[in-house]
Amino acid sequence: MKQRVVLLTPGRMTTLAALMAALCAPAFAVTAGPAAPAAGVVISQVYGGGGNSGANYKNDFIELRNAGDNAVNLSGWSVQYASSTGSSWQVTKLPDNFVLQPGQYLLVQEAAGTGGSTALPTADVVGSIPLSGSNGKVALVSAAAPLSGTRPTDNVIDFVGFGTANYYEGTGATPGLSNTTAALRKNGGCQDTNDNAADFAVDAPAPRNNATTYPSCSGAPAPQPIVLTCPGSLGLDVGAGASAPLQASDADSIVNNAVISKGAVAGIGLAGFVPATANNRTATANLVVDASLPAGTYPVEITFSNDSNQSNSCTVNVAVSGTIRIPQIQGSGLASPYANTVQTTTGVITKKLGSGFYIQDPQGDGDPDTSDAIFVYGANAAANEGDLVRVTGTVTEYAPSGSARSYTELKDVSAVTVLGNGYTITPVNIDLPTELSHYEGMLVRFANPLTVNGNSYLGDRGELVLANGRRETPTNRYRAGTPDANALIAENARNEVILDDGIFTVPAHIPYLAADKTVRAGDTVTDLVGVLDFGAIGGGGGWYKLQPTATPVFSRTNPRQDAPTVAPGNVRVASANVLNFFTTFTDGTDAWGRTGQGCVIGNGAPAKSNCRGADNVTEFQRQRDKIVNELKAMNADAVGLMEIQNNGDTTVSYLVDALNAATAPNTYAYVPKPAATGTDAIRVAMIYKPAVLTPVGGALSDGDAVNNRPPMAQTFKVKANGATFSLIVNHLKSKGGCGGAGAGNTDTGDGQGCWNAARLEQAKRLFNYFIPTVVAAAGDPDVLAVGDFNSYGHEDPIAFLTDNGMVNELERFVRPNGTPYSYVFDGQSGYLDHALASSALDPQVAGVTEWHNNADEPDAIDYNLGDTADDPYVNNAFRASDHDPVVVSLNLAPAYADVTGSVKVSLSALGYNRVTGKFTGSATFTNTGGTALAGPLQFVLRGLPAGVTLDNRSGEFNGAPYVTLPGTSLAPGASATVALTFTNPSKANVTFTSTLYSGTF
Repeated sequence: MKQRVVLLTPGRMTTLAALMAALCAPAFAVTAGPAAPAAGVVISQVYGGGGNSGANYKNDFIELRNAGDNAVNLSGWSVQYASSTGSSWQVTKLPDNFVLQPGQYLLVQEAAGTGGSTALPTADVVGSIPLSGSNGKVALVSAAAPLSGTRPTDNVIDFVGFGTANYYEGTGATPGLSNTTAALRKNGGCQDTNDNAADFAVDAPAPRNNATTYPSCSGAPAPQPIVLTCPGSLGLDVGAGASAPLQASDADSIVNNAVISKGAVAGIGLAGFVPATANNRTATANLVVDASLPAGTYPVEITFSNDSNQSNSCTVNVAVSGTIRIPQIQGSGLASPYANTVQTTTGVITKKLGSGFYIQDPQGDGDPDTSDAIFVYGANAAANEGDLVRVTGTVTEYAPSGSARSYTELKDVSAVTVLGNGYTITPVNIDLPTELSHYEGMLVRFANPLTVNGNSYLGDRGELVLANGRRETPTNRYRAGTPDANALIAENARNEVILDDGIFTVPAHIPYLAADKTVRAGDTVTDLVGVLDFGAIGGGGGWYKLQPTATPVFSRTNPRQDAPTVAPGNVRVASANVLNFFTTFTDGTDAWGRTGQGCVIGNGAPAKSNCRGADNVTEFQRQRDKIVNELKAMNADAVGLMEIQNNGDTTVSYLVDALNAATAPNTYAYVPKPAATGTDAIRVAMIYKPAVLTPVGGALSDGDAVNNRPPMAQTFKVKANGATFSLIVNHLKSKGGCGGAGAGNTDTGDGQGCWNAARLEQAKRLFNYFIPTVVAAAGDPDVLAVGDFNSYGHEDPIAFLTDNGMVNELERFVRPNGTPYSYVFDGQSGYLDHALASSALDPQVAGVTEWHNNADEPDAIDYNLGDTADDPYVNNAFRASDHDPVVVSLNLAPAYADVTGSVKVSLSALGYNRVTGKFTGSATFTNTGGTALAGPLQFVLRGLPAGVTLDNRSGEFNGAPYVTLPGTSLAPGASATVALTFTNPSKANVTFTSTLYSGTF
């Protein structure tokens, strides 16, 4: 409801009073006063769900609109908020002298939360009030003092009650809001019948600010603003004097005045003002700086006005300086003490780039904490490398989006003068780790070899992450949040420089690749010389970038291995992430040439947008061949696979067929899928060699809600010795994408990323439920858990498993010889892919290795097409995925052992029973060794004549009958006898080869 001036005759006063008293809905007192002329400004939108879980925006906001036809000055006004039944009002003051034109909006940003998907448009006013997302009261007030009471009226210009609010305009409140809905005044903010229930609709929030262009609510054209042309800065030397032209125009009014509204000082003035002669004509003036003005920085605001009572202002930063040296400009801190001032300096051009050039003081100041060089941005001077130049420009701190620090440079350059040529700068020798800000812009030489730590952005940005040695992910070595982990975080931050290629677009040719089409993490570069730049880097943020002045020379100090090497055993097991291997592609086709295909997530309908991996059949074939090459080279007897399409056994069977075509028919088979394969588009799977292993029972999985990608288990028997073990393949929740994360699952900055609490719950479920279930089904405690746990070596999920008895085989076998890693992220190495053995299996692990065929390789050499100008793809096993496979050698204890050499065997003569027609006899075994023979003891009779059958056999072993001896063991010198009964219809001589085994078949 608006304040209005109501003039009443004395005779009608009583009638009106009685009428108002009869109204049953809450109503505002009618008051006259200062706010009355402001009729027309309304609250046009209210949103309180900002920053909540699932919210559209990160901040709450209140939006105003001038629904009238006259401009309104908001000086002294405020917006205020109280809870739905509250009497305590929180205030956000509106800016003084802010004039809201007819039709214009004003966006007031309020408190932020930790959720929300989108930032608001640029706010016109910033407050900090946390609004309720569902119920509350908002008032537009012509004063800044807090309102009082639950139903205020004094100075209230407009009022909105929403949800269960106990006060509102008209017949009822606006319906309740939510994290995804706002109260929007109808007709674009124009409808105002003084009834909240009728005037507002609940819909998705749509914030509008002062820059949003809308006509006035009456349809009258909105007045056009004054358009200014002013320089941002004016730099000059002491004693020089200068002037700068200023212009102003207005499409529907005459600009007729100009004044210095702020910052007027002696020596700065306006001269030669010429008003516009008509609408849409230009008024001109000159800002004049006298030669007597002393050195300093002078921000001067100039305000132009017109004949429609409008005004607009611009600020010119006048900077008067003498020549100062580059080290003075740089200073010893991260930011220049001369920031936002115009300065003149001299230096030698050391390198020119497309966006400017670097200059360096040829003498320097001898202070290691101050850089002797600076970047001159946006200057295309007719000067060359080696020229000594004098440059005048504004000292600026440049910070790329997301960067935690800035880079000092000169911009808005007004003069570049060549003072000489033929100068040389000697590079300063530096080494990592160090504080690189002390050398920004300088010509440097890295005295020691630097190691490639990351190459993910080589193809699209020409960047390599370099460091002194290999940087390990802190939580790969230490528990998160410990002093050791924090110290390594700090050390890694100082031990990094980005080698760039001097090109700020996608390179026409991928730089730094060797003849074999790669440059691997772990390779080194020596005698690296260049200027130390700073800018945006791949992955976001900004850091120091070396722009080389001499071609870098790399050494292959991390050579490729054509196949993994691991200690020998009797069974080889591997874990391989196949990076979204799909037989259905994102273009809607599939591996069999069908069109109109799609992929499924959860219970949704198939859609090509759900597919991942290859975009088309050409990419798919390239991807398939790399994965087959990888699996073939590993030559594992069983392989756990992650990130394979979740479409039953279709994709895993395709992969097995391709692998068998590359090896030999029937070399591999797949384990049929378990009951639960999860709701994701990808799942885990398992393949094995039937000649080596036999599945025991069917595959198991855990479809509990905590597992969006359920673990899969299969028990195998080793054909050669009867040993059994169970393999569990895991793929825990990813570290990325905190959207919708609740407590414990947001990124806390301790290195464990998003969803750590969820992964910990999955690890607990694995250990407390699934592993015991697998052990019970197998009747065997030998368990190997492999896969992508999305947790580095000492993060909470892995620590829980190892604290409870699982053995981290990578720490046992790989750590003593170097850093275990299977993944490179942000130029740091660690292992997300694990091999965890039960305590019963651990003694039977002969060795473990990681095959670094993937993580060390550039993204640019993978199967994808069109990502880079070059196509360095090679049909081999390298960059088959972004994860390295883990290979485990098991030396499984046999389920039985031949102990024939430890016994004396005595066979009785066979007797013939004419009644039964059977031949009977016995065999006696005497332990001739010095130790007891553990039972059960199995007597195997091989090579019985055709037609002869052992009637009292206990079973068969490899086609031969056997009988179990009595007793649980056979002590040294002790004997055990077993009866033998044969069916022998042809009465042939009963001959056989006898073997005694200890164990169970």
